[in-house]
Amino acid sequence: MIIKLVILLLFFIVMVAVGICARRHAGSVDGFVLGGRSVGPWLTAFAYGTSYFSAVVFVGYAGQFGWKYGLASTWIGIGNAVIGSLLAWVILGRRTRVMSQHLRSRTMPDFFGERYGSRRLKIAASAIVFIFLVPYTASIYNGLSRLFGMAFSIPYEWCVILMAVITAVYVILGGYMATAINDFIQGIIMLAGIVAVIAAVLSGQGGFMEAVGRMAQIPSDVEATMGQPGAFTSFFGPDPLNLLGVIVLTSLGTWGLPQMIHKFYTIRDEKSVQTGTIISTVFAIVVSGGCYFLGGFGRLFDSPDIYGADGSVVYDSIIPFMLSGLPDILVGIVVILVLSASMSTLSSLVLTSSSTLTLDFLKDTVMKKMGEKKQIVVMQLLIVFFILLSVVLALDPPAFIAQLMGISWGALAGAFLAPFLYGLYWKRTTKAAVWASFIAGVGITVSNMVIGYIESPINAGALAMVAGMVIVPVFSLLTPAPDREHVEKIFACYDETVVIRKKHSLEEK
Repeated sequence: MIIKLVILLLFFIVMVAVGICARRHAGSVDGFVLGGRSVGPWLTAFAYGTSYFSAVVFVGYAGQFGWKYGLASTWIGIGNAVIGSLLAWVILGRRTRVMSQHLRSRTMPDFFGERYGSRRLKIAASAIVFIFLVPYTASIYNGLSRLFGMAFSIPYEWCVILMAVITAVYVILGGYMATAINDFIQGIIMLAGIVAVIAAVLSGQGGFMEAVGRMAQIPSDVEATMGQPGAFTSFFGPDPLNLLGVIVLTSLGTWGLPQMIHKFYTIRDEKSVQTGTIISTVFAIVVSGGCYFLGGFGRLFDSPDIYGADGSVVYDSIIPFMLSGLPDILVGIVVILVLSASMSTLSSLVLTSSSTLTLDFLKDTVMKKMGEKKQIVVMQLLIVFFILLSVVLALDPPAFIAQLMGISWGALAGAFLAPFLYGLYWKRTTKAAVWASFIAGVGITVSNMVIGYIESPINAGALAMVAGMVIVPVFSLLTPAPDREHVEKIFACYDETVVIRKKHSLEEK
């Protein structure tokens, strides 16, 4: 217990110290929200990766989908790396940085307002962000608290409050730069921790081949496989269709999440794009691939401890139970690993939500005459408010972690992904099409939450994203074209001439 407490105390001291040291970068709105658009490749890449993966992935998703799909759940991690990281950086990174700076937009709602010339769009987008980031934040508290309870026997409520206070302190003190530096430190811990944990867990099961052999003997409870053994070690698992839905939501969904896209706003230069693409992809392969690979062995730990009073599996308990038998030093590493992942994501969420509500809603409607200092103070107050709100929800969570995250990701990505992607590339995208995407993304997610016509909220979220990709071009072609002069001015940013050195690019004759 002493070892675990010392590790935990050192971690908290470092996080707060970084916040204090980063205060000098948070004196302006651009500095507080974007780090002055001068964040280097390593910090940007790690900020992207650590915001992507949290306790939701390590505890909730790895436990639930590892149990359902066996070793095939590793495909989710591969999808996160290829689609959610590599392709996101290649397709969105550079264009987002160029256009967002050209439009002087600091948030995703601000981008919608400037790109499509609509103040109402910006306000609607900011409302969607603020509302649907709350359940995501609550899911992060939920997953982390289970590991704290296993490692320290600390009550759930104290875990939630402790994490909220520490995160609020360093985000309020140092803004985005504090979160980026802490994300880098936390990312290093995550990389080392996941490798050590996988090695320890498999060693306890007799090694990799022994563990796979035992998994192959377990009969599947999925009706399509008719109880045949071997489904949990097969290439696509016992339920490929639902597995695909999870891959789509967790991988493609990042393209429409404001806290993820925000990282591209802060990129410093071309080198940061190129290096960041590689680093974030490798990070995702190790962390996400490792989490789902570990979760794939969950059925080897079948025990009464992972079942609820009604006899059903409590998915959020699977990973904590898998780790409960590890040596104290490894348990301490695991706690710091998941704490790192969760606090990095939480800091990104609260910063995104507070900046969006301040810059895109209050500044344009309620408090129109806000100077730089006042905007920063309002954002800091909203960070506290947002954390308190999510704590209240986390203390009495309405569903499993995966369901909470599915609702949040489905609504946000379903509403924003298509109009943001098309807005970067296609001049013909119209304001009406963006409204249609907002309505469809939120409508599908919320109506399914109330009526339940799609069994899994994750599949509902995947459907919302796919629907948006179809709705935006169809509505754009059916509605009047946007003002040509306005659009040409916006897309002129891509044609500006820049001078670079020959070591980066050879000139054409």
